[in-house]
Amino acid sequence: MFKYNRNITELKTKAAFWWPEELKNQNALANVLPLLLKSQEDFLRLIILSKNDPFQLFDLIRVAKYPANLFLKHLAVLADYGGEPIQRLGRSFKDIFSKNEAEEGKYFFDFIWKEQSYRYEFKALPVNGLNNRKLFIDGEGLIIEKALSDIICDMIALLLFASTSEHADRAGLVACEIGTMLGNEDDLIRFVKQRYITVSRITGGATANNLGQLAQSEVVNFLLNELGSKYKIIRNGHIHLIGYDKKGGMPFDIVVEKGKKKLGIEVSFQVTTNSTIERKAGQAAERQALMHKNGCQIAYILDGAGNFQRSSAISTLCNYSDCTVAYTLEEFRILSKWIKSVL
Repeated sequence: MFKYNRNITELKTKAAFWWPEELKNQNALANVLPLLLKSQEDFLRLIILSKNDPFQLFDLIRVAKYPANLFLKHLAVLADYGGEPIQRLGRSFKDIFSKNEAEEGKYFFDFIWKEQSYRYEFKALPVNGLNNRKLFIDGEGLIIEKALSDIICDMIALLLFASTSEHADRAGLVACEIGTMLGNEDDLIRFVKQRYITVSRITGGATANNLGQLAQSEVVNFLLNELGSKYKIIRNGHIHLIGYDKKGGMPFDIVVEKGKKKLGIEVSFQVTTNSTIERKAGQAAERQALMHKNGCQIAYILDGAGNFQRSSAISTLCNYSDCTVAYTLEEFRILSKWIKSVL
């Protein structure tokens, strides 16, 4: 029988210790999302107007004096092509794209637009150290409005049209397809609106520098996909327990219900040490006892270098947990398996 209530030693062997890169990227996106939503309508007007020529958009951006780095950020979000893919593209650029020896040795890619073949020749790429900061699409860079530069032109062209090029698979650019919709107003509006609804849900309403909220959202989204419609998953939920007198019920980061059965999940990921984990540990024995008395169970997701520095608190939580997992995809699967076994 699988052991779900692991001790601190067992948990350490599965732990991530540091925030996953994907979560840090989501946090960065959460911080700039209000700006993107505010400028979404102007962005849509530009791409809707671009219908006569695939490169007409560059002229429209210049005439409208729309911040080119903000425009590029919109495309990066719509294509889900963020910091890591951009860095990988920069490192592998010369291995992916062909060079036109007849045209001063410039790199290029061919793409299809409205059933015709077009060629885009890169103006600045490749460059060393390609990343969000160099493109001015990180949080600090977006504060400053940038005019259309050669390197931003290159990235706009890629994120618009690369899905139809022969390099799409090699560069991870298969989702860079919004350019194929230029000239089709209804498709563009539907695509952009739907994508931003998805992005807003993923970031989970997180505020600046609140990776903890995003960590909870990541677990909730995983469980929604993994468990299916028979299970009800409530973020920041409560469980009403006999013997627990506080109004509203006992709070949990996540509550999972199936029929009349319920369980609670607490999530703690700290890379720097603080007293939160001590408070949770101080409540752990009483919380588990009350949960068991009412036929419910409790799980903890515990990770982060800061948390493991408080070994006594982590050990206490492990002792009074029915299922203890670290913050990795593999561990989330174990949590899901445990949920199915008890509900």
